[in-house]
Amino acid sequence: MKKLVVMMFAVVVSSTVFGQSKDVVDIAIGSADHTTLVAAVKAADLVTTLKGNGPFTVFAPTNAAFNKLPEGTVAGLLKPESKAQLAKILTYHVVSGNLDAAAVTAAIKSGNGKAVVTTVSGGKLTVSLDNGKVKLVDENGNAAYVTAADLKGSNGVVHVIDAVVLPK
Repeated sequence: MKKLVVMMFAVVVSSTVFGQSKDVVDIAIGSADHTTLVAAVKAADLVTTLKGNGPFTVFAPTNAAFNKLPEGTVAGLLKPESKAQLAKILTYHVVSGNLDAAAVTAAIKSGNGKAVVTTVSGGKLTVSLDNGKVKLVDENGNAAYVTAADLKGSNGVVHVIDAVVLPK
């Protein structure tokens, strides 16, 4: 019993001292399905920003989502001369605040079936439920679905999406 208490105390202390919870960038870095997103965040010079205090809600497209874009799009966006455009697209996937699944669902219900959120880039995303799944519609009418929700970090929450949403 004494050994268990000492071990539990050690876990609590190490969690407090060393920060057990990863931030939203660390969550993406730790995912094999988000290597393209991580490369894009680095190319857009957004790592420091997204490691900030937040809170941030990040809708994180998977590698497969980026692969749905027309051929050459990602390579073009990763070029230094496309940094501003890439930053605008990436910050279109981020909302200020800590919108976990419960908050998103509540906003949809209070909005009579949909909610409009403003992204960090200043654009709008329309959020609704479609057959029980959270659906995002971008300003161009393209849809993405949340495939994993509530990956909680020290400075916000990450929701994995199956498509890249794009601002106008």
